[in-house]
Amino acid sequence: MKAGTLLYPGFSACIVVLASAVPAAAAGAIAEGGSRQPLNPVAIGLFLLFVAVSLGVTWWAARKGTGGAQDYYAAGGGLSGFKNGLAIAGDYTSAATFLGVTALVYSSGYDGMIYAIGFLVGFPMILFLIAEPLRNLGRYTFADVVAYRLSEVPVRVVAATNTLVIVLLYLIAQMVGAGKLIELLFGLPYWAAVGLVGLLMMAYVTFGGMLATTWVQIIKAVLLLTGSVVMSVLILARFGFSVETLFAHAVALHPKGVAIMAPGGLVKDPVSAISLGIALVFGTAGLPHILMRFFTVADARQARASVLVATGFISIFYTLLFVLGFGAIAVVMADSGFKDASGAVIGGTNMVALHLANALGGSVLLGFISAVAFATILAVVSGLTIAGASAASHDLYARVIRRGAASEQEEVRVSKAAAVLISVLAMGFGLLFENQNIAFMVGLVFAVAASANFPVIVLSVSWPGLSTRGTVSGSVTGLVVALVLVALSPSVWTATLKLGPAPFPYDNPALFSVPLAFLVSICVSLADRSAAAQRVRAAFPAQHVRAQTGFALD
Repeated sequence: MKAGTLLYPGFSACIVVLASAVPAAAAGAIAEGGSRQPLNPVAIGLFLLFVAVSLGVTWWAARKGTGGAQDYYAAGGGLSGFKNGLAIAGDYTSAATFLGVTALVYSSGYDGMIYAIGFLVGFPMILFLIAEPLRNLGRYTFADVVAYRLSEVPVRVVAATNTLVIVLLYLIAQMVGAGKLIELLFGLPYWAAVGLVGLLMMAYVTFGGMLATTWVQIIKAVLLLTGSVVMSVLILARFGFSVETLFAHAVALHPKGVAIMAPGGLVKDPVSAISLGIALVFGTAGLPHILMRFFTVADARQARASVLVATGFISIFYTLLFVLGFGAIAVVMADSGFKDASGAVIGGTNMVALHLANALGGSVLLGFISAVAFATILAVVSGLTIAGASAASHDLYARVIRRGAASEQEEVRVSKAAAVLISVLAMGFGLLFENQNIAFMVGLVFAVAASANFPVIVLSVSWPGLSTRGTVSGSVTGLVVALVLVALSPSVWTATLKLGPAPFPYDNPALFSVPLAFLVSICVSLADRSAAAQRVRAAFPAQHVRAQTGFALD
């Protein structure tokens, strides 16, 4: 029996006890006259069922694994392209996507799809530029690729720092969303909802590693796609399976009228549109928890297959979001039962997808979609947590602090400890940011990933002239500039901090920070005439052969 399984029953019992408290807490909240939804036994039952199944998967993964780094970080490295593609789809389609894009289409119409299209277009970038070199050059993290011929210590420190910043920012948004969703649906206090999500993701990553995380993501992807298809069919059935009739009803009901069918309702100027597009397209190719998934397959062929499968499933899902968004306008907006006394949507516009499920299929469909939304959150936070833990243990501890002298078992123990620490930090930040406007954080995550990670990944595998100094300088520049410009943007400076007119007029900095990161990397590399830079340049042909073929030159 493995070490992890000895601890697991007690830990899972703690989670099950907390999860079982949902009905009682919900009843108490309702008795106190809270503003939460009425008790939904079906939603709670499906929620508990998913928790039980996911914990069972984690227990199975903990028994199946050998305790080695390959099992913990990369699920043994033997997943098929189809399974990994499903897992990527599960890792990528977050609750913010499912609930948020539906809400954007509901409020802004056509322009709400700019996010969905941007998220999707990032995958061809991964397919043609990154997937194959990543799998051929790396082992567990994308820093393995960048450090293949560059000086290991500075490159890994910068890459791990970027990963941890991205992971924590993304986790804050997910934890706050999870807390609010469970608070609204199940009546749990916000702190208990955040704690439940934190404990579950801690269990998945600590005991099951990448294998448990992968299967949670696969289950979630299947559930999410199934729920979206069922809702879309029910919507179209209401309007005689005519998209034109659906749009006509939506236009007639929406306060903006026919304007919801035209662009310009959400992103109003070309600079903002281009900047947002750059962040979404290039940011996707720089997200560490997505890049890490390419190390779970056997070879570059399966890595390419993973992208194709993921793109297919994600394309279907985002297409259905368009139907769900306009369906919400035609169904939810027409029903006053989903609005409060002021006429606002109960729970805010982010809950329109759940109200739509209630209108289409009653408590059964609402319960199913609620459980799917929760599964979505757990799958994404688990992927984020293992990416952050891997950066801390593999890049910082094993390769920088221990300089390659750490054993695999020691590295895995550090990774598990890092997963616990990241989970605790995520819970703490989730509680701290409960009442803050955290919508800008999702855009910030993609902007940081596009600015700090994407340039150095592309340059490291495609440009012989890149030096270590150029890599570090460009990555740090991208990270710092993206963070500073977002802090000076209207969404943070004006809306969140209430400091008056924003010094930087755009919410998304990618149009400025991404080219600057490329420029700094290239200029510093060209100016670097050191002996170390010459050795790095001389090593490029061997790296290029390995990246394109998987074969190493002796």
